[in-house]
Amino acid sequence: MEWKNIFRGMLMGISDVIPGVSGGTIAFILGIYDRLIEAISGIFSRDWLKHLKFLIPLGIGIVGALLIFSHLLDYLLHTYPQPTMFLFLGLIIGVLPLLAKESNMLQTFKAQHYFALLLSLVLVGSMAFLQESTRPVIETLTVGSAISLFFAGWIASMTMLLPGISGSMVLLILGFYTTAIAALKDINIPIILTIGAGVAVGFIISSKLIKYVLEHFPKITFAAIIGLVMGSTLIVFPGFSQSMLANVISIITFIIGLIVVQFIARTNEKMVAKRETE
Repeated sequence: MEWKNIFRGMLMGISDVIPGVSGGTIAFILGIYDRLIEAISGIFSRDWLKHLKFLIPLGIGIVGALLIFSHLLDYLLHTYPQPTMFLFLGLIIGVLPLLAKESNMLQTFKAQHYFALLLSLVLVGSMAFLQESTRPVIETLTVGSAISLFFAGWIASMTMLLPGISGSMVLLILGFYTTAIAALKDINIPIILTIGAGVAVGFIISSKLIKYVLEHFPKITFAAIIGLVMGSTLIVFPGFSQSMLANVISIITFIIGLIVVQFIARTNEKMVAKRETE
């Protein structure tokens, strides 16, 4: 078992409860994105045990973070929304140079790549103008609500694996975000399992598609991912307030987000380099 993945999973889990911040983005920062897609898509292959050893600690971390940090993030987003969102904004923007470097963007992108970038940017950015559906919080499952929550989890999971697209934002637009957060806070097992089942099915199906396009169309896929990340900044950006103190604190948290991304990325590069020399 790769037990260090518990910590990685916790970072991904924290991001997955935040509308606008993608677990796929965190996986990319941590240097495990390709491995994550390969492991999920290969769970039913002959190498299933190897992939399972990678995914189980990651899953423990994600689930643990969802249960532990849902209360903290709910508190921060309600009590200090502007600085908290600027922290997330720093994390997202900090990923862009890493993506540009990974894709060798400036040297290799052509007109079609920039078109894909712009298209995905517009598609995700337009979500900033969508409002959350006004659905009541679901506390008790019926057949109808179970089907709705299952497919909501399925749709959300298809975006969770892509850097830049937040599954939480999709749940927000579909009107099930408050239900999901309430279920995590109250440990409502039936609702958690129903959404989780949809997420699991969506992961398996979408991971195969993502793996295929990354292998066969890497440049245009990277272009689209960069556009997704850029577009998500429009969703997360909360604007500035009338309070100068709040604005100063927000700028500080934004810078902290940038620094954290660079620190994680450089630490991961050193770990990879160390493993290659051993």
